[in-house]
Amino acid sequence: DFFDRCYYAALDRINGRPYAVMICAGSDGSNALRQIDRIATGWRLRPVAPGLIVCTHAQTPERILAPKVIAAEDLARCAELGEGLAAGLGAGVF
Repeated sequence: DFFDRCYYAALDRINGRPYAVMICAGSDGSNALRQIDRIATGWRLRPVAPGLIVCTHAQTPERILAPKVIAAEDLARCAELGEGLAAGLGAGVF
């Protein structure tokens, strides 16, 4: 929904900006990553890190709707990616 609402409004306004992706998926998340990368290419964004996918293995309606508990190592990987992106932006590296 976000991309549908924002794609054309953002087109040609965010060219060249850096981005990183964190995905929380019930299965492998690779299709979501591929689609986000396609949208980012259309927006002419620059990836600054490989996409990060956290898999919850939620495959039933009950598990999909239930609150998730994300493993500490996955939270640490997400924090590291966010910190790296913030530091790079702050230092003007990107």
